[in-house]
Amino acid sequence: MSQKSDFNDRMLSLGLARVSEAAAIASADLIGRGDEKAADQAAVNAMRQQLNLLDIQGVVVIGEGERDEAPMLYIGEEVGTGNGPAVDIALDPLEGTTLTAKDMPNALTVIAMGPRGSMLHAPDTYMDKLAIGPGYPEGILNLDMTPSERVTALAKARGCSPNDITVCVLERPRHEAIISEIRGTGASIRLITDGDVAGVIHTAEANLTGIDMYMGQGGAPEGVLAAAALKCMGGQMWGRLVFRSDDERARATKAGISDFERVYTRDEMVTEDVIFAATGVTSGSILSGIKREPGWLTTETVLMRSKTGSIRRMSYRHPTGR
Repeated sequence: MSQKSDFNDRMLSLGLARVSEAAAIASADLIGRGDEKAADQAAVNAMRQQLNLLDIQGVVVIGEGERDEAPMLYIGEEVGTGNGPAVDIALDPLEGTTLTAKDMPNALTVIAMGPRGSMLHAPDTYMDKLAIGPGYPEGILNLDMTPSERVTALAKARGCSPNDITVCVLERPRHEAIISEIRGTGASIRLITDGDVAGVIHTAEANLTGIDMYMGQGGAPEGVLAAAALKCMGGQMWGRLVFRSDDERARATKAGISDFERVYTRDEMVTEDVIFAATGVTSGSILSGIKREPGWLTTETVLMRSKTGSIRRMSYRHPTGR
């Protein structure tokens, strides 16, 4: 039996939700405390501990960095009991460490799992990203379009004015020209300070979030995680690696990438069916954050399977002090 046919996504999905929940709960005491590193480390430790309880032969392909940079959940680290299917794991134990430290919206714990060899081994570089939600024809947008051309094309596909389009962009100096051009079309912009996995996911539920498109440069590893989410929820995504140094090109070569100009579609970043889980740490437009009451913590988790297109939202009430 092949490794791919062994991937029992239905059985593994609830275990993946527990991994995500554990990381969120571990970071709860550090929300608003101003210590990004401590919050991230707490989430990393909890996620690693829970992953090692799963009956998988897991390899982290998107993680906290290279082995010499991250003591746990580094790229290439093996997790799980060593029994069960061979799987790729992409994770961000705390997407939005700054958001957590400052108690700002949309901090999440995020993890995706697929059969071995199913996920792009994206190096720790930037990626130029473009994403839209489901329901649009293929090929109406591409990364070679200017920002204004993208807005115009999406508005035409929606049958609306560019004034009715909202674009999510990470608030960074490198995006000043993009922001100016988008606003020149009459479209509005939702600026986010961190958390571009959440930014991309917003496009898949535009009727709830009000966001029609995501564009701009962010971390390439986060791009793969976002592609996994869109593979479950529907939507289109494109990504192209951006290199700022020879060291970054060397990282890409080490990860097996030879075409530095390639544009990856969603299904080229994530080639097989995957499962995806995210738990809210601080409240946002996707998930509620951790809620406290005497003796209890309550989390909200979204659990998705691309094979069935199922999206499950779960509330977990966890007793504290045990």
